[in-house]
Amino acid sequence: MNACNNSRVGGYNCVVCIKQVPDTKKVTGEAMKADGTINRAALPAIFNPEDRNALEAALKVKEIYGGKVTAIAMGLPAACEILREALMCGADEAYLVTDRKAAGSDTLATSYILSCAVKKFNPDLVFCGRQAIDGDTAQTGPQIAEKLGFAAITYLEDLEMDGDWAIATRDIGTGIEKDRVKLPALFTVTEKFGELRPFNVHRVMKYKKAKAPIENGGVAPEGDFAIGQLSCDDIGAEADRCGFAGSPTNVNKIVSVVLAGGDYKDVAPTDEGIKNLVDELIADHTIG
Repeated sequence: MNACNNSRVGGYNCVVCIKQVPDTKKVTGEAMKADGTINRAALPAIFNPEDRNALEAALKVKEIYGGKVTAIAMGLPAACEILREALMCGADEAYLVTDRKAAGSDTLATSYILSCAVKKFNPDLVFCGRQAIDGDTAQTGPQIAEKLGFAAITYLEDLEMDGDWAIATRDIGTGIEKDRVKLPALFTVTEKFGELRPFNVHRVMKYKKAKAPIENGGVAPEGDFAIGQLSCDDIGAEADRCGFAGSPTNVNKIVSVVLAGGDYKDVAPTDEGIKNLVDELIADHTIG
């Protein structure tokens, strides 16, 4: 990421959407509820990996071009843990969107709620991880962009700023593509962008006790209450588009797939070994 000569005076207003997710590497038999939703209490919670890359992308924009980084998480008060981490790494402000009305939100309702929250901060750039490990849908970021009317650039690997334009390098599967996009814009970020920087020791001391107050109407507080708290009403979200009411997704059933070992046959890595294998496959009509 390199600065262009005509970067915008005053820098860029960046918002990062981050998520606290269950650690899917530690899934147990108690990980799913009968209704098909995740039993989050049965798994340790972590900072979604690709959201860490998204935060790094925003911090690099601030570092090179100037501006401000605001981190937003939607969830229970426990999600303040990852917001503290964001502050310790360099985010200027952090907000928790939490409300009983948001419970049970699928990607449609989640993207709607987050779009309402993001809009409140009038950003130039919005960053999200490519996908969350608890759902793996990669839908929320692009849906936020659609609801905001922002251009969406997915699979971001590198980014340069040029005034009111962003020059994005993205992975297209068969190679890379460079796109020039007018701001405001949203970017979903992959691990290829780079790892999140370590905590800053001075910021650790400042924010180690940061938490959200019971409510604050969207004002970023100081001291121990350094994390702002927003309700659905604070961000102007319509109740019938939040939570279960705004979520058309239904899980029919969850099936545990067990991969069982079977018979196998060693094939010699020689021309003769390959020939014999092909002859056998033809003989039993697997091929040919």
